[in-house]
Amino acid sequence: MTQTEPSAKHMSYKARKRWALFALLVGMPIYIVIVLNLMTSIDRLPFWAEVVAYVVLGIAWIFPLKRVFLGVGQPDPDAPQAPDET
Repeated sequence: MTQTEPSAKHMSYKARKRWALFALLVGMPIYIVIVLNLMTSIDRLPFWAEVVAYVVLGIAWIFPLKRVFLGVGQPDPDAPQAPDET
């Protein structure tokens, strides 16, 4: 495989965009319910510990999904380029 050929391990732009949308619309609410159930199932923590726990859990969800969200806000690199009008 040469440098110009896309790797089979990489998702296409459209696939990343679809998975990112799925993660935000379906995965995030499920994750929030799981975290809230987890936090309410343990005894009441001190305020500072709860803040730290919610901040850590609020950031932790992105690490497994970082590759999915990478470049989603950018223009589609696979789309044909329109000629520049000057």
